[in-house]
Amino acid sequence: MPAHHPLPSSQPHPEATSTEIHLDARLVLGEVESVDVPVRFGYRSDDPLAVALEFLGLAADAGTWRFSRDLLWEGLQKPAGLGDVRIWPPCTCHGRAALRIMLRNRDNVVLIDLPSRQVRRWLRREAFVLVPPGTESSAIDWDAELHGLAS
Repeated sequence: MPAHHPLPSSQPHPEATSTEIHLDARLVLGEVESVDVPVRFGYRSDDPLAVALEFLGLAADAGTWRFSRDLLWEGLQKPAGLGDVRIWPPCTCHGRAALRIMLRNRDNVVLIDLPSRQVRRWLRREAFVLVPPGTESSAIDWDAELHGLAS
């Protein structure tokens, strides 16, 4: 699967801070079949609305996906998302203790399971500390954004 939402090619803002977490995910291949894949979630204060999910190792061809930090948080609580990124919280009634994310482009669909506690902890202790929820717009360099649109 080619990269769907690449990271911006521009260099991070000099004052930007970032955090990342490496996780072992399970790529769901069927009802009873899955394979381990390493992934990395990243968050940057100069891109305060999005998280990046990057596939590593042999799964690197799946690329890097960017989607809403709020969507990831909501998906830890209840089913969330429409379109190309959907997220489901752990569902103990169906025997699934992991956070499930579906990524879809026009050619492929990928389901991955992630350790929900680690994702929740990373968001709370790191990403939300860098840019607290509700303050994202104050972390955006609006002059640079407008300049980019005008160019």
